[in-house]
Amino acid sequence: MAWTRGSGSLTGNRGSPLGQGQSVYRDRAAYRGLAPVRLDGTSRRAGIGFGAGGGRRRRRLARLLRTVFGRGSPLRHLDWILLASVLALSLLGTLLVYAATEPILKAQGADPHQYLTKELLNIAIGLVVMAAVSMLDYRQIRMLSPVVMVISCLGLLYVLPFGNVVNGAKSWIDLPAGFQIEPSEYAKLSIILIGAVFLGQLPSGKTRPRLRAVALTVGISAIPLLLVIAEPDLGVTMLMVALLAGMIALSGVRLRWLAAMAVVAAIGVVAIIKMHLLKSYQASRLTSFLNPNADPRGTGYSAHQAAIAIGSGGLHGQGLFHGQLIAGSFVPEQQTDFIFTVSGEELGFVGSLILLGLLGILLFRTLRIAYRADDQFGTLVAAGIAIWFGVQSFINIGMTIGIMPVTGLPLPFVSYGGSAMFADMIAIGILHTVHRHRTVFS
Repeated sequence: MAWTRGSGSLTGNRGSPLGQGQSVYRDRAAYRGLAPVRLDGTSRRAGIGFGAGGGRRRRRLARLLRTVFGRGSPLRHLDWILLASVLALSLLGTLLVYAATEPILKAQGADPHQYLTKELLNIAIGLVVMAAVSMLDYRQIRMLSPVVMVISCLGLLYVLPFGNVVNGAKSWIDLPAGFQIEPSEYAKLSIILIGAVFLGQLPSGKTRPRLRAVALTVGISAIPLLLVIAEPDLGVTMLMVALLAGMIALSGVRLRWLAAMAVVAAIGVVAIIKMHLLKSYQASRLTSFLNPNADPRGTGYSAHQAAIAIGSGGLHGQGLFHGQLIAGSFVPEQQTDFIFTVSGEELGFVGSLILLGLLGILLFRTLRIAYRADDQFGTLVAAGIAIWFGVQSFINIGMTIGIMPVTGLPLPFVSYGGSAMFADMIAIGILHTVHRHRTVFS
């Protein structure tokens, strides 16, 4: 069809008018000769664009924000209350470590910020490790469980002939730049993961694990347990036994099985005592716990001084960096095992109560993740981590106030030490993996 111009209207070659649409074509024809408008730098003064480079940057930024904060982003499915409690405990612990070491290092003429710098570095590395673990897929955690068990056992085997002896236990591996690693910290995690793998495999239509699964859990967990006993490390041994027993109990096994295991455990404790398998310093710690006033200047010295330091703090404490017993280093290992004494003397009952409240929030959110997990594996992993943090906190605080024997377990996220901090942060990352799996697929 060819267009011709008629009298006042446009018609086709058949003479049919276009009607009201003719003005549209006139307007389009009028703009055909103009150059197109480009949103480059020349139009910025007119306020009609941001430039070609700016547009690309905006699109990249938008894609990055959608990836980080979008519907499928892991950040949208983190337990922020759990994360806030971990950060608060870590920062409070750093402050207490600094208060415990700064006066002593200054009196010795050393760098007073030495422990502060290392602890901040430990927290930074731990947060990076936690973020990396929390990005893992739920199935990857399950598949990596045997790998964690093998690596932790290899580390425990290495320390027996080549480890560094600290406080009577050969449990440390020296690393460059003055760092150390303690394989027994990761053995706790390996028991939790491998126990969740076996006890989480429920028979079809059943709610209880098979006896074979319980036997496999006990048999495999006995390997790192015996290696820790050989170091020897009484505190970690107690914690690992509590982890194993707690996870088996929470898996839903029958009560008669639990009773049988309790009898076997009692027989084992009696045999250890009768056969004098405990080291002399371990036996003296248990003796001083049963009779703390028997030797207050010998085996009972640490517990005795810790009780005095906590009692001297009163309601509001003596103030940070003003604790007399802490500044005089009267409490051994006050930046690690006895860190709670620093809180008791310098922050008092109120500050210690805040510390206990943060630990309570941590345990509550961990148990909440366990309760809301999608399957038996996730429930047992989160419950095992809750047992880990709860029992270890109870033992650590209990030995400073005289209700538990001195065992050398650190207070999670508070005591000084990189190996414990990394293991704790890995556990938090695994908790976020369990939590994210539930929020994504629920």
